[in-house]
Amino acid sequence: MVPLLGFAIFIGLIVLFSSFVTVSQGTVAVVTMFGKYGRVLRPGLNIKLPLVESIYRRISIQNRSVELEFQAITSDQATVGFKAMLLYAVLNHDEETIKNVAFKFIDDRSFMQALVRTVEGSVRSFVATKRQSEILSLRREIVHEVKSQLDASLEDWGYHLIDLQMNDIVFDEVIMTSMAKVVASANMRAAAENEGQALLITKTKAAEAEGRAIQISAEAQREASKLQGQGVAQFREEMAKGVRQSVEQMKAAGLDPGFLLFFMWTESLKHFAEQGKGNVIFLDGSTEGMQRQMREMMAMNQLNTLPKAPPPPPIPRQVPPRSETPG
Repeated sequence: MVPLLGFAIFIGLIVLFSSFVTVSQGTVAVVTMFGKYGRVLRPGLNIKLPLVESIYRRISIQNRSVELEFQAITSDQATVGFKAMLLYAVLNHDEETIKNVAFKFIDDRSFMQALVRTVEGSVRSFVATKRQSEILSLRREIVHEVKSQLDASLEDWGYHLIDLQMNDIVFDEVIMTSMAKVVASANMRAAAENEGQALLITKTKAAEAEGRAIQISAEAQREASKLQGQGVAQFREEMAKGVRQSVEQMKAAGLDPGFLLFFMWTESLKHFAEQGKGNVIFLDGSTEGMQRQMREMMAMNQLNTLPKAPPPPPIPRQVPPRSETPG
């Protein structure tokens, strides 16, 4: 009897301890009874019916990520490589959601295969309608398209998509080389256009500056000529005043004003001799030549001093007589 009692106690302890189940934080446990869904055990210490209930599956409710790498073909037959990161999690902690997660797929490997193929199919169907030159600028549109098609399927499976990132979009080496050449040629063209514009602006500014300089020089020359003319006029006016005063003084002294012309003649000869600087000037220095030039100068002086004749009186206008016709 003692061995049987000990065996019974041992079996009882095993059954008792198997009734307690510990569920880790961040996970839930799906319990089945004779193969049929029973209930969900939450994190912590739980009790289940021994020999009747069993833990079918432990499901993580934390965020999970997966990296994807695949290729797609554009409408112009260019091969594009994608590297993406997918972040997903269980939709919520409701019992129905946990049942979908536990029983929709036979295991996690099958679920992951379906998830990856769905993402790849969405991207490839979108890329097939675009040209290779548009792909790089449509990164956000690709993510939006994949999310819109993937959300419904994931919700039916008990999951939801948190984030999808297209980390790398890579083209074939030949396409990358041709794109680099296109960019380089566009940059060279832009540089040439900028250089041409800069040269045009430089030439225009130089022409404007030259024109302004010519204008300023012409204005300065005109002002200088004006001032020079005024100076010569003032010089002649002052010289005429001096000559007139000298003539009046000689007349007052009872001297012939012709001596003034003689003095001017001799002063001119003296000035020519002193300031000639080696130049040859032919002058008639004889007495006859001097007398002839003095007579000519005196004649011009007399012409200038003659009183001007008054203007003729206006001719009266003759008005013909008006004939009157008897009425």
